[in-house]
Amino acid sequence: MTLLDLTPDQVLATTRSVRKRLDLSRAVEPELLRECLELAVQAPSGSNSQRWHFVVITDAQKRMAIADLYRRSFASYRQMSSAGRTATEDTARGQTQKRVVDSADYLASHLHEVPVHVIPCIQGRLDGLPSNMQAGVWGSILPATWSFMLAARARGLGTVWTTLHLAFEREAAEVLGIPYEHVTQAALIPVAYTLGTDFKPAPREPLDTILHWDQW
Repeated sequence: MTLLDLTPDQVLATTRSVRKRLDLSRAVEPELLRECLELAVQAPSGSNSQRWHFVVITDAQKRMAIADLYRRSFASYRQMSSAGRTATEDTARGQTQKRVVDSADYLASHLHEVPVHVIPCIQGRLDGLPSNMQAGVWGSILPATWSFMLAARARGLGTVWTTLHLAFEREAAEVLGIPYEHVTQAALIPVAYTLGTDFKPAPREPLDTILHWDQW
């Protein structure tokens, strides 16, 4: 597979949360996914503990089942986010928020059509663990998953980090045969080729508004 003509910095700056620009009509080759996952497992891991697993879902019925769980959670999330929204649409922030909401609505409606779902997992349950112990575990699976997403971008694939299905994690585990008592799901990553590859850096607050040097 030919890589996009992007520098490492460009890959880092243009790996976006892709929702509306996922190509729902084009299959993703298993070999391409394996390339991305081979790079993912080269990520650094907390305490060198490589307890990660990746569940790749291409079966249409299972994608529908997972998407239905996602939509159940999204309905509640959408209602709460609408009730708590304060930005008006005539402001720049309001316009950005509206675009994000529209794209989230689109993804929820079409998630089952996305050709690949990837669920990164980590061995063990984190329920009730103190934050320092959880941080060590997340410090393994999150870098690996982000590496997968960067590798996907470099190959013309789009991804988006989602977690809403985790409200029904046990049900998802039953669909996929994941041993729920021993394995924690970290996210759901829809994966597809993108409609065009011309993604740009996103608008962000100036660095100095969030940078704290030596103290807050």
